[in-house]
Amino acid sequence: MNNVAIDGALAAKAISEALAKFPQFAGFGARIVGRPLFQGAAYMLEYDRQPPAELPDAWEFQNAAVKGYRRLAGV
Repeated sequence: MNNVAIDGALAAKAISEALAKFPQFAGFGARIVGRPLFQGAAYMLEYDRQPPAELPDAWEFQNAAVKGYRRLAGV
């Protein structure tokens, strides 16, 4: 599956903003990736090291990072 091009500077800023709200995810190496869809793309987080399943707010952290990236990138 091919990835969608991600602006690294905007992704870093979006993740930084999300980490300000959810600092417990700082040590997991989150990065934003884009997956092509039939129309548009789906943006998600991948981690260098997967956070434990019992760590709260994983969904909220991902949403904050992805929504922040979409806002900054204008997509």
